[in-house]
Amino acid sequence: MSTPPPAPAPTDPATLRGRRVVLVVAVLASFVAFLDGSIVTVALPAIARELGGGTAGGGAAGDGAALALQQWVVDAYLLTLGSLMLVAGSLSDTFGRVRVLRAGLIGFAVTSVLAALAPDPGLLIAARALQGVTAALLVPSSLALITSTFSGPAQGRAIGSWTAWTGVAFLIGPLTGGALVDTLGWRWVFAVVVVPVVLTLVLMTRLPGDAHRGREGAPPRVDVAGAVLAAVGLAGPVFALIEGQRVGFDAWYVVVPLVVGLAALAAFVWWERRTPAPMMPLALFRTRTFTVGNLATVGIYAALSLGTLTIPLVVQELAGLPGTLAGLVTLPTTIVSLAFSTLFGTLAATHGPRLFMTVGPLITASGFLWMLLVRDPIDVWWQVVPGVVLFGFGLSVTVAPLTSTVLSQIPPGQSGIASAVNNAISRVAGLVAVAFLGVIAGGALTVGGFHRVVLVVAVLLGVSALVSFVGLRHRTRAS
Repeated sequence: MSTPPPAPAPTDPATLRGRRVVLVVAVLASFVAFLDGSIVTVALPAIARELGGGTAGGGAAGDGAALALQQWVVDAYLLTLGSLMLVAGSLSDTFGRVRVLRAGLIGFAVTSVLAALAPDPGLLIAARALQGVTAALLVPSSLALITSTFSGPAQGRAIGSWTAWTGVAFLIGPLTGGALVDTLGWRWVFAVVVVPVVLTLVLMTRLPGDAHRGREGAPPRVDVAGAVLAAVGLAGPVFALIEGQRVGFDAWYVVVPLVVGLAALAAFVWWERRTPAPMMPLALFRTRTFTVGNLATVGIYAALSLGTLTIPLVVQELAGLPGTLAGLVTLPTTIVSLAFSTLFGTLAATHGPRLFMTVGPLITASGFLWMLLVRDPIDVWWQVVPGVVLFGFGLSVTVAPLTSTVLSQIPPGQSGIASAVNNAISRVAGLVAVAFLGVIAGGALTVGGFHRVVLVVAVLLGVSALVSFVGLRHRTRAS
């Protein structure tokens, strides 16, 4: 697939202002989804205590019921988010990024309030699932705004800025979540995300007119069959993986979703090869950087999801720190990422992503391996925090080059679905990793269980580094 020629650098002040507004809106729209993912982790112990998932305290991170509730509060969101990401990306390309973003933001605000008001575990999990549906509309559309507006080295810088500033959600999330849990209660963790939603909706009124464009040259058309097959194909097997570990893989309501989901995935590939207007053009995977970048994404985001969920649980439930201090422990990750992501995004756009996507995951893995020093009694500031700093630096080296690489050779008209594919892969990989937390940790999060989690995270990152080193050409550029 040929690379579209880079557009000349704009010099008109109105154009420059329009591009800045596009970048700010893209950052804020993604910020909302990322904030929800980071802010909830600190609240999980309080949710389990209040809603009856078991006693999430003591010498281990609670009993099996507490861990199951905590997993489902995370997984319900990721399940619908990952399942519908491809559909959302296709809608973004077809109907326009702004229209899809606006619908997602409004829906996200409503479902966040529902989660905040949930009186029992079942309704909270249902609200989280609905949040995932609306969040699926946000990330691919926001990133597509950038890739369809910027080109050349400017695109690398813009994606680096997007990565850095959306990373602020990981800074604000644990800190804000911890403070809210310790003062007003865990329900405000969900309600507070309404604030950035409203701010983003106001700023969207200032977007330039061409940001509204969808796919050019054809009337809007939705691949309904592909959308249904993709959603069922992703949701079925993931649901089976989650519930199979809890009730056994011989239960009919585990076997049926697994079989139906795998059949739907096979039918999806068959349908996309034959339909004249596919939701996900399979030709995307003929692009080497797109395919290799997505393969690396599997291990990187499985590792990050597993690691970032486990660290706050260990700090609170094994080390006994309150939620606010647990948020401070994760603070270095985002400070380092915010400081360096734009730099490494720019360097990767200039020199190629291979070095960064090889070294970055290895640095991140070294940060998690440091946490093998964790022993009873836990010294968080020596056994955990230095590893978190390494983790943050490795993340900043990796993520912006990874995102640029995946989208670098994709035409602007397909940037929504290409972004959606990458985001769906990252979310589903994270969801499956979180689903296996109980198995990896041994049913309850002890010090030994945490060590096993850390080793699995390091192995996943090492495999992703190897994939990038072997699969990317030395002089492949991310723009």
